[in-house]
Amino acid sequence: MKINYDVLILGAGASGLMCAAQSYEKTFLKIALIEGNSRPALKLKASGGGKCNLTNVEVDASHFLGNESLVSNALSAFSKEALLNYFHSGGLRPVIRKERYYFCPKSSDEVISILVGRSSGCEMLFGHKILSVEGSSPFVVTTDKGKFSASNIVVATGGASYKELGASDIGLQIAQSYGHKIIPFAPALVGLTLQPKEFWMKELSGISFPVRIRVGQKILDEDLLFAHKGISGPVVLSASLYWHKGEIKLDFCPDLELEELFKEKKLLSTALPLPKRFIKAFLEAIALEDKPCNRLSLEERAKVSKIQNYTMAPSGTFGLTKAEVCRGGVAHEEIDPLTMESRTVKGLYFIGETVDVTGELGGYNFQWAFSSAVVCMRGIINNYLK
Repeated sequence: MKINYDVLILGAGASGLMCAAQSYEKTFLKIALIEGNSRPALKLKASGGGKCNLTNVEVDASHFLGNESLVSNALSAFSKEALLNYFHSGGLRPVIRKERYYFCPKSSDEVISILVGRSSGCEMLFGHKILSVEGSSPFVVTTDKGKFSASNIVVATGGASYKELGASDIGLQIAQSYGHKIIPFAPALVGLTLQPKEFWMKELSGISFPVRIRVGQKILDEDLLFAHKGISGPVVLSASLYWHKGEIKLDFCPDLELEELFKEKKLLSTALPLPKRFIKAFLEAIALEDKPCNRLSLEERAKVSKIQNYTMAPSGTFGLTKAEVCRGGVAHEEIDPLTMESRTVKGLYFIGETVDVTGELGGYNFQWAFSSAVVCMRGIINNYLK
């Protein structure tokens, strides 16, 4: 069978486009990118309120759920600094928000434009729904518009959230068809629903303030947002990455000195530096009268201390339709961390969200998408140069 391409990249999201862009000026490779949508990077375009949170001020493996060596290798190969320099050379000047998040100054179209421009040597096959991948050397990709063959396949089809943008688990289906171990996709970076015991929080919809959450050994600080369905906001979204079931601990007032509070003559509702609606609901939830802080009994002080150690067990998540990303993917032991190539099927690569690596909220998932893509295309190019 005639081989149509050296490389077929499946998916034109963040990882697929960066992978294609790495072939810039490598004209000896015949590459095509297959995408089910009529345009590239729809999820990237919509992210961050349309301004795409590219990466974070602090990037290391501790901010990811996944195999540490796999993540660390990708971040070493294409670091935060390398990512910023890459886009800077294309004319993009990211701005920092909240002293930690790198965003596009105008819109996510700035990122997409650079990546598409540097993928100009690749053939773009849009509007091709990927149905299956079969064989090896050559691989045969079947779409709803025909079949294509290639010596190498890069699976960059993303996760299963954002179904309205064409997302699916086709990447995991491909991996399973080749006998790879996979971890099924599950919603991550998503709000958490409440048990009846915490339904008092539903009355606080719209209130937001900084809190600290502990999930297992993981401690996270950021804003919590009370919502109609439960709790959300940046800190909850990141916490959801590490929560499977069981309890979490909330510190609603991380900077509060309780011993100093208990010396105050003011009422609790006045002395506590939190929104009044929250304090009122919290006091009702712990069955405590609003009274001067210095007149609290030992038992009442113990109740107040729950404001820094409130234990609750979420009932679940807001689900895939509300999730920013998915956790799960192709198991790390199936992938060579130096190239992102399958350890058992030569020429088959997995990158981005199709791999069992998921970052916290704050640009980490785009960093992973870009870094894993760079590692992958470098591996492919090096194989051709041997």
